[in-house]
Amino acid sequence: MLCRQSTEIMKAKGAVRALFMSCAFLLWSIPAWGEPSSLVAHAQKSHTEATVMSIHFLTPQAGWAAGSKGTILKTTDGGQTWRKLSSGTTALLTGLFFADRRTGWVAGAGGTLRRTTDGGETWQAKPLEIQYPLYHVSFVSPSIGWVVGGGGTILHTTDGGDHWVEQRSGTNAALYSAYFFDERQGTIVGALGTVLTTEDGGATWLPRDTQGAVTLFDVYFADQINGWAVGNAGALFQTTDGGVRWIDRSLPCGRTCIKLVDLLKVRFTTPQLGWIIGERGMLYKTFDGGVTWNEEKPLAASSLFGLSFPDTNHGWASGENGTIVHIQTGQ
Repeated sequence: MLCRQSTEIMKAKGAVRALFMSCAFLLWSIPAWGEPSSLVAHAQKSHTEATVMSIHFLTPQAGWAAGSKGTILKTTDGGQTWRKLSSGTTALLTGLFFADRRTGWVAGAGGTLRRTTDGGETWQAKPLEIQYPLYHVSFVSPSIGWVVGGGGTILHTTDGGDHWVEQRSGTNAALYSAYFFDERQGTIVGALGTVLTTEDGGATWLPRDTQGAVTLFDVYFADQINGWAVGNAGALFQTTDGGVRWIDRSLPCGRTCIKLVDLLKVRFTTPQLGWIIGERGMLYKTFDGGVTWNEEKPLAASSLFGLSFPDTNHGWASGENGTIVHIQTGQ
């Protein structure tokens, strides 16, 4: 991989170690023998060596993936076959979202934002007046969505992406992920322990205290009040009040710990069943709403950046060297 591409991927991953952490933490727990895992994981052939930064499935059959060198992939058979699409760009693509089988978005380096209205067969650029990298895109309806990125960037659309308006974040920190319940209530996380919340659709964003300078890569809510954020060096934070207060749930490096790993994506398929992926293909799973997290067998030898569950029985993870793994939960 070219040095420039490698540098961009490291930036997208946000692997900047916090300089002011008083001690190192890692998510770790002894595997819970009382909850035998019925998880089955199968590597799928992506036919690419690109780093697959993001993956999104609408159904257990229909999915898309995006990554380095402008790579966009599509499957209509649950990943048994992946087909490469023409994105019209060579930029590193780090964010991917489909509202339905036809309408989707990708975001990436240098302010890249592109839209498809034919299921990914063709992509149209949406010129923006920013050059910051864009890391995450999501919509709560066909017309209302947000994009977040470097330099505290928050962009908002109310017309399906024809026009984008910058919202005032109050920070210059890189913003890596966002979760929106509806048109008004949302949470954004990023570098330097940044957590922002809104209850008015982003007209105002309020900073929330995490009491640390860790980089937070992802945020997800299991329900309206219970949410999780994950980040570098095993950072794990929980909220039980909709994002107002965040509690550090990272655990000390345990007996299986060799090196502190970055936790890169978190998802919940039920209020009790949650998943975390990250560096070196690691996978953690909770059966009890995050009271305990159990270390599973690694999904891959390489780092994983993307995670998507279209239902409670099927999930997909993606990462370095074209890695795409199908997860069958057995739930």
